[in-house]
Amino acid sequence: MTLTADTLPPIAAFDRDFALRRRRARIGWAVGSTLFFAAFLLSAQLGDFFKVTQVTLPDGTRADRWIVPAGIPRLGEYVAKTIPTLRLDSFWADFGEWFWRWKIWLRLLVETVLIAFMATSLGVIGGFALSFPAARNLAPNTWVLWFSRRYLEIARTVPDLVWALIFVFCFSVGPLAGVLAIALHATGALGKLYSEVNENIDMRPLEGVKAAGGSWFDQIRYGAVPQVLPNIISYTLLRFEINVRSSSIIGYVGAGGLGQEFREAMSLQEYTDLSALFLIIFLTVIAIDYGSEKLRHRIIDMGQAA
Repeated sequence: MTLTADTLPPIAAFDRDFALRRRRARIGWAVGSTLFFAAFLLSAQLGDFFKVTQVTLPDGTRADRWIVPAGIPRLGEYVAKTIPTLRLDSFWADFGEWFWRWKIWLRLLVETVLIAFMATSLGVIGGFALSFPAARNLAPNTWVLWFSRRYLEIARTVPDLVWALIFVFCFSVGPLAGVLAIALHATGALGKLYSEVNENIDMRPLEGVKAAGGSWFDQIRYGAVPQVLPNIISYTLLRFEINVRSSSIIGYVGAGGLGQEFREAMSLQEYTDLSALFLIIFLTVIAIDYGSEKLRHRIIDMGQAA
């Protein structure tokens, strides 16, 4: 159809429609901004950001101050306590005093990493198996989709520290409770991430497998898995790094790892021990992140070469 001067909309009608759309957009932005700032102020109020406390001034008098700016200097004071004394003329002696429990910490660090590795392995198995029935485009039926998603939601909604408390009650203190707690939480988190990747795949390979007489498992094996494997590996390595940090915390409740040392150092106010433990975890995470990046790129390069 060829547009003529008679079929074109009048300029006045076009301008009126444009002005109406623009006014609606402005109203939408105004309403959205108002709701956002109202939620922000309410959250700040509930979070005591506007709470007033009394502080002691340098001249000895007391005055009311907002708790956030009043507490920031105390944060710096706390950090300063964790910094050890390292002198150039006695550096190694001071360093040895700083890491005076390095043998115990090294053993617990190995235990922490192994807890994270075992938990990640179990979490990958569970999350990978449930990610396909939890994907809307791959689930065999509505009931399987519903139950798979609800299980993953329960697994990741409950914090791993709470799971650790439950499993410590069931299996007593030790690494087993930590492995099960992190594995269950990782199953829920990885299952969610994997299922989102599955929902974005190209369905044509699966339709081809189905047309050739393949079962649902054949469609997943030959049509879906090759497409999602790079993302699966990436999310798995990221989760392993997260689990290393988690396994260093759940020791607070007796689930193994470095967490017990963190709790003792905080209870006894051994501030330099806290900084030593933090440095150990920090360097471990850096090493894992570097190794994960190299491994991920190597696997991707091998997949492209194939």
